[in-house]
Amino acid sequence: MSSSQRLLHHFSAHRNVTNMLIDKIEENHYDYQPTPTSMSAYKLTTHMLTSFYTFAKVAQEGNLAPLEEKHDIEQKNLSELASHYTEKTKDILASLTDDQLNCVIDTSAIFGQKMPASQLVSMAIDHEIHHKGNLFVYVREMGHTDLPLFVKWG
Repeated sequence: MSSSQRLLHHFSAHRNVTNMLIDKIEENHYDYQPTPTSMSAYKLTTHMLTSFYTFAKVAQEGNLAPLEEKHDIEQKNLSELASHYTEKTKDILASLTDDQLNCVIDTSAIFGQKMPASQLVSMAIDHEIHHKGNLFVYVREMGHTDLPLFVKWG
């Protein structure tokens, strides 16, 4: 299995569950916040989707230019956004070559250091896992009790 396929497989195992959780968020709960300082369910979800996609694009392009791109996400269905960004992100991850993954990117402006693209993608997976934990809390507090395991392979 190639490096990009391993990353894609790891990403998919977590994104499958993220998408299952997103599918449980009904439109009338898009503004839900567990605390006044928390992101809304809509903002948390779109943050997760667009952040991973953007970091995958940075890895693909080898520079921070994708951070300047705007995402048209306002007033859109979360499940549709999840499907859209998941497919776009999978396409990028599947296309990454070993040279792209080994390319050292100057991420000093964000993370205070340079790092290989593969490390950036791994950090994006960690970021997804972190916020997926938040999402579990959100959907539980929305009344859902039938929740998936934290990963879903295949």
